Amino acid sequence: MFRRRAIDTAAAIDLGSNSFHMIVARIDNGQIHVEDKLKEMVRLGGGLDAEGNLTPEAQERALDCLRRFGERIRGLPPHAVRAVGTNTLRRARNRQVFLPLAEAALGHPIEIVAGREEARLIHLGVAHSLPIIEGRRLVMDIGGGSTEYIIGRRFEAEVMESLHMGCVSFSQRHFRNGEIDEENWKAARLAARRELEAIRHDFLELGWEEAVGASGTLLSVARVLREQGWSEDGITRKGLKRLRKHMIEAGHVDRLRLKGLSEQRAPVFPGGVAIVEATLMEFGIERMKVSDGALREGLIYDLLGRGEPESIRGRTVQTLARRLQVDATQAERVARLSGRLFERVAQDWDLQDEDRELLHWAAQLHEVGRLIAHNQHHKHAHYLLAHADMAGFSLQEQQRLALLVRAHRRKFPAKLFAALPPAQAKRLERLAMLLRIAVLLYRSREDRDIPLKRVKGRKYGLKLAFEGDWLAQNQLARADLLAERGLLQAAGLELVLEEA
Repeated sequence: MFRRRAIDTAAAIDLGSNSFHMIVARIDNGQIHVEDKLKEMVRLGGGLDAEGNLTPEAQERALDCLRRFGERIRGLPPHAVRAVGTNTLRRARNRQVFLPLAEAALGHPIEIVAGREEARLIHLGVAHSLPIIEGRRLVMDIGGGSTEYIIGRRFEAEVMESLHMGCVSFSQRHFRNGEIDEENWKAARLAARRELEAIRHDFLELGWEEAVGASGTLLSVARVLREQGWSEDGITRKGLKRLRKHMIEAGHVDRLRLKGLSEQRAPVFPGGVAIVEATLMEFGIERMKVSDGALREGLIYDLLGRGEPESIRGRTVQTLARRLQVDATQAERVARLSGRLFERVAQDWDLQDEDRELLHWAAQLHEVGRLIAHNQHHKHAHYLLAHADMAGFSLQEQQRLALLVRAHRRKFPAKLFAALPPAQAKRLERLAMLLRIAVLLYRSREDRDIPLKRVKGRKYGLKLAFEGDWLAQNQLARADLLAERGLLQAAGLELVLEEA
């Protein structure tokens, strides 16, 4: 529905738990041609203290890296850059303190994505980097703090899971101080198998034609097996057995002498290999291919699809509305009127395409809470939208959408908006006012013309005028608008009505 500006060069930044990656790509007829790749081992996952906060040292390593990345993409417009944080930033308790610093260092916003959304993006990157097959494909990606598993067909992910195990976390937990022996290897492998137990049945029941591994750990394992002469093509169970034996005999990561293994990768290699071995055992995989494409490439392809009529976020909203039995006719009425209001005030308030999309989605979903109860349904909707798995949305986008829907009726939740950065709060407050007016004017749930004569965005609110004596002829609507004026005034906002 909303087509964004064309992109000729795009950048994707993956703030992983072990490494930060960035690719810059030229876009040509919907295909990406990588122009530059940057990677730095930041070990963000190893920088969480006992309380779950990022240590000052870990933050500084991350900020130094982001400043260097920022220099490379300084000339790119905001709509051509996507930066996402994954497991460690999902877990970090002080991320709200760290994120503004990180965004300032990079020069672009940073999104936090949920585990399943991370999995969807990984699958998208892998699917675009490999030949299309007729059947399903299993994709595995080991990060520093989580491992994603996806079954998909062509470019669509069908089943997505994110498990709480990664090369950094497992190496720290099971191979402390870098020591490797038979006992801790069995413990690590068993822990991974226990994590996999929860998804094994569903994955095996669906099935796949080929298995593919993506990103650093799996690429490193495949490279080591190849250069050691233990596997000619990808990762095999036989090759992993020889690798495990070699590592246990070495006894310590400092004594590993493996061709293809970098010094930076070595400290977290045992945990990653144990997860790979457990996966092949549980899923009965004899050979796993590897892919150069992963989260970063998926981010760029996803970026190119945003704003298209059938974008993933648009489909997610439609699916959620159907599942939660939203009255589609009423949602369309509200969406149409809120869109008209938006057009009138966009210039006054300097609103962007992203704001238009957010308002449209909020209008489509504003009644999802009715499935639970009519009373306080705006609060039920807020909870549902804040906690649902919403493909294509970052956690921040979900929170903004949930807040807009929360604010569409009754008392204006000024305290919730006050918790946001001031500029973001003001923008969302204004969108909430437009949604509230649209909902109010279609409170009768009847098709009728709303003859807007004048809509003016003001510094602290909105000014409305209707054609002729429409307000006088619609006393119920007038009473509702006067009541709304009082609700907004209590929140420090204004609604001015011009009457004939």
